[in-house]
Amino acid sequence: MFKSTPFIVLLAAFLWLSWAGCSKYQKILKSSDYILKFKKAKEYLDKKDYVRALPLYEELMTVFRGTSRMEECLFYFAYCNYGIEDYVLASYHFKNFYKSFPKSEKAEEAMFLNAYCFYLDSPRFSLDQTSTIDAINEFQLFVTMFPVSSRIGECNEIIDKLRLKLQVKAFETAKMYFHMEDYKASVASFKNLIKEFPESKFREEAQFLMLKSQYLLAKNSIEAKQAERYEEAIKFYYTFVDAFTGSKWSKDAETIFENCRRNLKAKT
Repeated sequence: MFKSTPFIVLLAAFLWLSWAGCSKYQKILKSSDYILKFKKAKEYLDKKDYVRALPLYEELMTVFRGTSRMEECLFYFAYCNYGIEDYVLASYHFKNFYKSFPKSEKAEEAMFLNAYCFYLDSPRFSLDQTSTIDAINEFQLFVTMFPVSSRIGECNEIIDKLRLKLQVKAFETAKMYFHMEDYKASVASFKNLIKEFPESKFREEAQFLMLKSQYLLAKNSIEAKQAERYEEAIKFYYTFVDAFTGSKWSKDAETIFENCRRNLKAKT
């Protein structure tokens, strides 16, 4: 189902409010009765009318700064941004809430939603994964800060999902270098993937493609570098067969190994 961006949501709201003119909402916005605004903002929030509640809470945060009502205003202002899917602003304000009111009964929820906003802002694997990495860091911070939270299980599930996305990106990037015949970059990328995600479900294929990339790198190198690179490929072969006995790539790996040995022998 299509989700409106925060800009589209706010634009639609602006057009509607312009058409409404002297609506009750406009009168509330212009009112200097801040207790009324405080009450109405919560009513709009409870109805999930975040677009109307947002400007009221934004104003009330200034009015009630330093008072007992500031805590509620700041939390719900962050929640309104979350409601209109402006996850960057929402995460910022949820974290700001926690820093301002660390002993609040809503502190745990604020820190969880801060991390969850980064998760929701995480794009598909082919795009920049800064938000994904930030989300993992924020969930890990939450787990550290609230180790007995009922949300720990959910946090760990999300972290696993995000780490899988990073694995997919790393694996597909390494394969891209392989298909581009940039074998040096391919070897380095597969090596980094295996080092960073040793338990990855892509490890077997990555290990084989790293072997194949190293072999092709050696084969296409200048003569002075071939022997050293074939020897490295042979090391990759032994690592592969030791880890994955009976792999579907075993025969191909064996062929590469024999080619490496034959080419090395020809140089002696």
